[in-house]
Amino acid sequence: MYNSKITGLGYYVPENVVTNDDLTQFMETSDEWIQERTGIKERRWIDPKTEDTTSVMGAKAAKIAIERAGLTKDDIDFIIFATLSPELYFPGGGVQIQDLLDMPTIGALDVRNQCSGFIYSLSVADQFIKTGMYKNILVIGSENHSGGLEKSTRGRGVTVIFGDGAGAAVLSRSEEEGKGILSSHLHSEGKHAKELALIGPSTGRWVDAIMEENDPDDTSYYPYMNGQFVFKHAVVRFSEAIVEGLQANGLQKEDIDMLIPHQANLRIAQFIQKKFQLSDDKVFNNIMKYGNTTAASVIIALTEAWEKGKINDGDLVVLAAFGSGFTWGSVVIRW
Repeated sequence: MYNSKITGLGYYVPENVVTNDDLTQFMETSDEWIQERTGIKERRWIDPKTEDTTSVMGAKAAKIAIERAGLTKDDIDFIIFATLSPELYFPGGGVQIQDLLDMPTIGALDVRNQCSGFIYSLSVADQFIKTGMYKNILVIGSENHSGGLEKSTRGRGVTVIFGDGAGAAVLSRSEEEGKGILSSHLHSEGKHAKELALIGPSTGRWVDAIMEENDPDDTSYYPYMNGQFVFKHAVVRFSEAIVEGLQANGLQKEDIDMLIPHQANLRIAQFIQKKFQLSDDKVFNNIMKYGNTTAASVIIALTEAWEKGKINDGDLVVLAAFGSGFTWGSVVIRW
């Protein structure tokens, strides 16, 4: 069986910076209130005047990752695209990436696992490569949250948190033992699905029903989050996923060189850091400037950490995420 190794990383975020003070122009909030609860200072939102979409951002990140891997688009065997915010209800964004990058007619798979989307996608890619089916797989996480947020005081509990952006990784076949993805661990608990969800429009409550009711108080087509409930579950599941990954490989928390948590809330990341007694140089956070970019957050943070020289050859890197579904998981990598 082969090993799979990340050979290229890239990310892209829109140029349009939206600060906490900018949000006060259309909702009752403050920079102090947002930073105290989330750690976020600013985020990127797509400027509608630009060409950026979920797939376009994903393609921009992918080009960087492919180039850094020393490959061309024709070397990619398969696409896995994670997002909760595709341009189209169907088909998914994976086929749009194939078109935007002018790739051969390779397969494209979409993963709808929200905050844990990149973790799930990386795990799927790992299995494809380890079994010998594919040699180079493009894994993308991309989100356009700003197009679907309720930008008002009523929606502030969710709107202040989320940002737009994309990240990409090329996962390649390797025969080097002990390097690359060591293991991945995936979980779900669907009984809590509606604690963090967007209910409609969906086939259970389609557009015609929403339009017929024309209810100004209907918020079913905006994201809903039971913040305290999600926070309490997140800190538990994050910890469990990290411990599971370490135990599966006979490792201890002291062996971690870099933890990349999903950028959901800086307070969650700080709680996990304290619990595992990790120093500041062993945890990477960038939610302060990008907000929560859901499926894109782990790969954007991983790429930035690598670009800043915080991840080096031989390092043990742990990726972990928790989110809507509930779904959560971890990936353990020997760099």
